[in-house]
Amino acid sequence: MFDRIRRPRLLLCFLLASPAALADRYLLDPAAGDLIGEPRQASARHEDTLIDLARRYKLGYDEIVNANPGVDPWLPGAGVRIELAKLRILPAAERRGIVINLPEHRLYFFTPEGNEVYSYPVSIGKMDWNTPLGSTRIVSKVKDPPWYPPESVRREHAAKGDILPAVVPAGPDNPLGRYAMRLAIPGGAYLIHGTNRPAGVGMQVTHGCMRLYPEDIEALFGMAPVNTPVTIVNQPFKVGWRDGRLWVEVHPALKEDVVEPPTMTDLAKLVVEAARQSLVPVDWSAVQQAYLDARGMPVPVTVSGALTAREADAQKKGPAA
Repeated sequence: MFDRIRRPRLLLCFLLASPAALADRYLLDPAAGDLIGEPRQASARHEDTLIDLARRYKLGYDEIVNANPGVDPWLPGAGVRIELAKLRILPAAERRGIVINLPEHRLYFFTPEGNEVYSYPVSIGKMDWNTPLGSTRIVSKVKDPPWYPPESVRREHAAKGDILPAVVPAGPDNPLGRYAMRLAIPGGAYLIHGTNRPAGVGMQVTHGCMRLYPEDIEALFGMAPVNTPVTIVNQPFKVGWRDGRLWVEVHPALKEDVVEPPTMTDLAKLVVEAARQSLVPVDWSAVQQAYLDARGMPVPVTVSGALTAREADAQKKGPAA
């Protein structure tokens, strides 16, 4: 059924990849918490833009801009410290196959063995070309795919004086890049694919497809077989536990959601539900600040050493005989 799903979260531990790696890669461990990765920073060089740094550190454009408010995207400046959003809470979805969280502009691939997750930045559908939510699967994979622009896309381009052909063959001018995977979503040709314009990865700019860096789609194409399940969610708020602390992560709402954006009340409900298992109070000022900032970076909202209800009950009973 093509609808939004939520599943109990698994507990995870991290293995942070180097900037030169094809993706952030993490080992899954049921004992380590809901967060993956660690906070990181980089020092901008005089010739760097945030687009350069995003590509270098496997981040998307909006992701790195949101994490660095006040920094000029085109001229950060030599020596400026850039926050890298390398710590993140996994989405509230079944840890199986591919999970894409649209407000986060990020794709997670859980290996069939269930012991690793890879994370990639993606571009998603713009306001009038929404990427659908729900559960689907990969139905076909093509290397060096031709592009058949839908009639609606050809009309849109023609209105701007850009006349598209009926088919764009494989090559440097093909916006699908070298790899494409088709999804079983009715009503349209929705793909996970590469791009010939990597500077746009991590934005809400596509006609509904999910677009990855060329090196990322090549790696994912090799790992994700046909029939891999794909879950697409809209979760601007995420909550999770690590080392006995509750964390929240807030992303800006999708453009189509700005008329009725998710509210602080919505975030508070998630926090209250998650905190039911803890015996320590929530720092609501930290929750509100995370909501207002919407930087896409996890923030702790309880003190360290929180006990779950099960752990507290075990302490009251004492050691087992």
